[in-house]
Amino acid sequence: MQRVTVYAASSQALAADYINAARRLGKTLGEAKLTIMYGGGGHGLMGALADSALAAGGEVHGVIPEFLTRVEAGHPGLTSLEVVDDMRTRKARMLEASDAVIALPGGCGTFEELFEAMTLKRLGQFLGPIILINTGGYYDGLLDFLKHSVDERFMNRTHLNMWQSVAEPEQILSALGAAPSWSADAMAEAAVTRSSR
Repeated sequence: MQRVTVYAASSQALAADYINAARRLGKTLGEAKLTIMYGGGGHGLMGALADSALAAGGEVHGVIPEFLTRVEAGHPGLTSLEVVDDMRTRKARMLEASDAVIALPGGCGTFEELFEAMTLKRLGQFLGPIILINTGGYYDGLLDFLKHSVDERFMNRTHLNMWQSVAEPEQILSALGAAPSWSADAMAEAAVTRSSR
């Protein structure tokens, strides 16, 4: 594993626990020499993640849409910062050639990115681990909802293996190593049929 995509919030009004978790994740990934792809922002969890990873000697590459540069400053100290036309291109570039997805707590933008990665994995188009950093139980409600979706047969039970969660950022390396393998043949399980369990 060499390159991970990290989804994170840009809000500047977050509690210290969330900022601290982003810093710890950045430090852990940087020290492990895992290259980070992320949304390119310099504020909030994005900025904390990037600052810490860079300080630990890691590479951090950002991707930001041009229109966002007018309201959300790109991080000035990244290994590279790519300015793209739109959000769709940003998401695609962040995920290209990535070995894994990590989601820090976030809002609707983070949710959209996370669910796109889950959908692509369900269809066998992305095969890497998807790990949620569940700081302070932030993702508990979402994880319960996803299980409810399986219980109501909107997804197969095997889809519960598409993601894992950890409470502490320092657990990320072991979580990445222990994530269940996923196959491009996952498309065969994408549809829920009457015979699905």
